[in-house]
Amino acid sequence: MNDPTRMTEKDWQERLTPEQYRVCRQGGTEPPFSGEHVHTKEPGTYRCVCCEAPLFHSDHKFDSGTGWPSFWTPVVDENLVTESDHSLGMVRTEARCARCDAHLGHVFEDGPAPTGLRYCINSVCLTLEPEE
Repeated sequence: MNDPTRMTEKDWQERLTPEQYRVCRQGGTEPPFSGEHVHTKEPGTYRCVCCEAPLFHSDHKFDSGTGWPSFWTPVVDENLVTESDHSLGMVRTEARCARCDAHLGHVFEDGPAPTGLRYCINSVCLTLEPEE
């Protein structure tokens, strides 16, 4: 894989599908209930589709009823960064991949214990590495 810190927008467009590029590189959102991982129950690790960084584990996934895969904690906090998102006339917390800066989704404070957080992530931003 190419070094994600050195990839140009043209490199990303060639590497990703148009929908992955729109969401991951341009900050878009896939329609609710449309992603392949919304109802996935298979055990494994969810990785960034852009750089393969491990982001979430299936043990931390829950059904939020929102239409997007939801997790209550990342695999490693350092693999995600958050920043304030003022789009759409509201203030939200955006979740991004720390390694390649891909837009992943948003973090809300209405998740289950023990964190009380809901990482609401677009399916197109994830690949699932099944447990062996």
